[in-house]
Order: sequence, then C-alpha cells, then structure tokens
Amino acid sequence: MPTSSGHVSEVTLALIDDRLLVAELLEGLTRPRNVRFATTSYWYYRACRAAVVGAGGQLSGPFSQVDTGRQEQAILSLLELPEGIVLPDPRKAVPVMARLAARHPRLNLLNLEATASAVTLGATVWLSSAAAQGILPEVLDAEGLAWVVASAA
Repeated sequence: MPTSSGHVSEVTLALIDDRLLVAELLEGLTRPRNVRFATTSYWYYRACRAAVVGAGGQLSGPFSQVDTGRQEQAILSLLELPEGIVLPDPRKAVPVMARLAARHPRLNLLNLEATASAVTLGATVWLSSAAAQGILPEVLDAEGLAWVVASAA
C-alpha cells in the first residue's frame, strides 16, 4: 500500500518496480480494488534473475526467507508472469524512451523504460523505498508523472 507520495491521482494501473514485483509474487501487495499491476520488461527480468540465480542480494533475499514450496511457486510464477500483471508494448514504449533520452541524457535504460512505461500505460509508478532514493522520482516529477512509495507490508 502506498505510504507517501509525489503526484497522486485516482489510480487504475500501478507500475511496480522489481522489488515490489517480488513482494507481490511472494506475499501479495495490499492495493485498492480498482488497481491493477503492471511492470516493465527490465524490472521483470531483474526479478526473474534474482529468483533463478539468487545471491542473497536485495532482490533475491526475500526468496530465501520463505519455505521451499512457496519459493518454488514464486520462482515459477515469475518465469510465467501472471496474466493479471500488465507488460507495456515495446512498440509504444521505445519511441517514448528515445524522446525521454533526449531530455534526460544521463538516465539509464532501466529508468528510461520505467518512465516511458508510465507514460504509455498512463500508470502511477509504485516504487519501493530503495528505488525511491534513486534518480527516478526526480525524472518522474520532471515529466509530470504520478508516483508513490509503496511497501510490501
């Protein structure tokens, strides 16, 4: 559930980062009924990599904290992302990424995709507290995009 916010409006689609995606698949995130989740290809990849390769880092650590049966179920659900979690269409997102790169030349590919996905999906970005400490919130604000800090609990 969101705990603090930047720009907030009525939400129907929430773009969740990789940490929140892992939390959603392991425990489920609290959300209003009218909110559906989306994520980006790179956040999805990072979550899958953490589940499969796992090294006890920030993303893979939560997998080691659940019993083996839940761990296997979560890993399989990541490898077959549930249909209820939306992925943006690259045909729409990539041109937006290119335009964003011109305005924000130091922004990395992961953050370009996140910002472009929020634009193309009309989504509010839900960031984990760790992600909210990075550069992405500043870019989201500069682009006039809604975002919130959300927790797994």
